[in-house]
Amino acid sequence: MPTSSSGRSRRLTRATAAALLPLALLTPTVPAAAASRSAPGGGWSGTWLSTGTTGTTGTSLRDVRKIIGADTGTAATLTGAGVGVALLDTGVAPVPGIPAAQLVNGPDLSFESQSDDLRYLDTYGHGTHLAGIIIGNDTASGSVGIAPKAKLTSVKLGTANGAVDVSQVIAAIDWVILHRNDDPANPIRVLNLSYGSGGNPAAWTDPLQYAAEQAWKAGIVVVAAAGNDGNASTTLTNPATDPFVLSVGATATNGTTAAGDDTLSSYTNLATQEKQPDVLAPGESIASLRDPGSNIDNNYPNARTGTTLFRGSGTSQAAAVTSAAVALLLQARPSLTPDQVKDLLKRGTTVTGKAATLGLKQINVGTALGLSPSASSSQTWTASNGSGNLDDARGDSRVVSNNVALSGEMTIFGPFHSANWAVFAANQATWKGGLWMGMRMAGDGWTGTSFASKTWASATWSGTPWGGASSWTDPNWTGRFWSGRFWSAGAWSGRFWSSEDWSSSSWG
Repeated sequence: MPTSSSGRSRRLTRATAAALLPLALLTPTVPAAAASRSAPGGGWSGTWLSTGTTGTTGTSLRDVRKIIGADTGTAATLTGAGVGVALLDTGVAPVPGIPAAQLVNGPDLSFESQSDDLRYLDTYGHGTHLAGIIIGNDTASGSVGIAPKAKLTSVKLGTANGAVDVSQVIAAIDWVILHRNDDPANPIRVLNLSYGSGGNPAAWTDPLQYAAEQAWKAGIVVVAAAGNDGNASTTLTNPATDPFVLSVGATATNGTTAAGDDTLSSYTNLATQEKQPDVLAPGESIASLRDPGSNIDNNYPNARTGTTLFRGSGTSQAAAVTSAAVALLLQARPSLTPDQVKDLLKRGTTVTGKAATLGLKQINVGTALGLSPSASSSQTWTASNGSGNLDDARGDSRVVSNNVALSGEMTIFGPFHSANWAVFAANQATWKGGLWMGMRMAGDGWTGTSFASKTWASATWSGTPWGGASSWTDPNWTGRFWSGRFWSAGAWSGRFWSSEDWSSSSWG
């Protein structure tokens, strides 16, 4: 079995993982074929709970800031200014609580990019919720994000029902690496990935982990949600399984702002033979921005708090809290490397119960600011070479068009050769303008328009999708548009959908 120079082994196999879910726990309305699945899969890691230990208002971001030690001393003065955070998610809606000056729209790589009325925008609701945790500023409720002056780059991947393929996620990571310094005043130093694939391939060949490791090597702290399949799970979701990245589990705050009584959330993935989550962060019933009329807003009305906020639980939310905390830390100490950031945050606050038994600690910004990186902070794990099968990374999480699942060594556009891609990725050469590995996915530069302060251009996709459809345009998108403060649609469905979804644990 391959090992690191420090002796820790990498896994040979992975147990069947939670499928592609945004790492907030939720159960969206999907076709019966998907709803009947019992095996967990990959996706966006959040949930929208109707019950919890924090009552009907949830845990405010003001309280979260106290819990993670960012409300006193030097930490209290930090805003994330000068630090760029990439959010690879379901887009961001132009709700009043999102400051346009703090938001950049990178390329929309989702299936909805082919609709003028949906492009860049969050039809699902997951991405807006996480963006609110990081940079929100909602005057109606007084809710302010943990790093409100960070510059957030949104790269939209998921549709209204969460549909996304692992190849789109890999392409997005590649794009962030290449364009991390496009804004010299706010270089991208953090990448939030509240997503987990449905596959558990050999770690040293997995292309998804290889992509994440390339970002890490480029100086970007990759924050990956651990997954919401429960403490009885045998592995974290991919790429949180990767030993280099900063994997995050969630805690329940139990209705207080003290960290010592926090407990490991029952939905957080744990592992038997592999790494446990590197850190923990508050992730239960977090009150952040609502996306009115979005998929989750329609399906989980009890999750609403007032008119502008929405409660979500999951390792998605915990990851967003951690990404914001990393931005604060890097604002104060910009010379820190990703390895050093990880080392400092792992030496956080001890919480109670199972987490304490496992040695898992909750992040604490104040503590991290007072520490020096340890001599052993440099990570020496065996790296992935990226040559493994894309379909193994995809696992049992399949994006579907006209009831035909995408499979094999294929991206959404055509054939994929992972070993060839890995060579290009190592040289940051997978993207040329809006072409990824020679396939047109976006426009060629920052000439697009949207509500954000800066926008990457769009492009019309050529060819036809798998599944027999005549074009990439989905007729179910017709008539859906953002009406200034809410989505016009009463229900969301489409020709493209995923066998799994973004993995929040619950909304409510």
